[in-house]
Amino acid sequence: MFTRKALVTIMTLCIATILLPGGGFAADVAKIGILDAQRVLEISSAGKSAQARIKAEGNQKTMDLKKRADEFKALEEQLKREAMVMSQEKRDDKSRELKIRKVEIEDLQKKYSREMNQMQQQILNRIQADIVKLAQQIGKEDGYLLILTKENAVYYPSSIDVTDKLIENYNDEFAKGQTEASKTK
Repeated sequence: MFTRKALVTIMTLCIATILLPGGGFAADVAKIGILDAQRVLEISSAGKSAQARIKAEGNQKTMDLKKRADEFKALEEQLKREAMVMSQEKRDDKSRELKIRKVEIEDLQKKYSREMNQMQQQILNRIQADIVKLAQQIGKEDGYLLILTKENAVYYPSSIDVTDKLIENYNDEFAKGQTEASKTK
């Protein structure tokens, strides 16, 4: 039927047709970007602002807990000093009050911990939404076929890292108040 040379030519044309349907597609295949989301959180204005808010809120809650713990210790020491001159009923009342305060402090500590976790998660979700939006924008504008996070890549050359460009764009939009993270400054 077909000669060996004709079969090789037909196969070559088929493979070329499958692999190279158009010049634009071949260029897209090579355009893959990597994004380091952790670095965006650490370096971007939005990330730094979020870290400062979380730290300030954490410090405030820590100071409140410390104040309450100091008050508890003062009451505890007062009870020890005055225990000998108090009636049994008064000592029992003070002991009960101390136990109640201790439980209140422990409950408050758990509440603050939950609140901080929720706050961190909300802020992180906003920043992640911004990162995804900006990565999509960079991908479309610069003709990337695919942008992956650094955490999902085993190896990549630094030349395909788009993190710096994303941080630059993110800082600009954050300064203008056009990001989810900037809406809760």
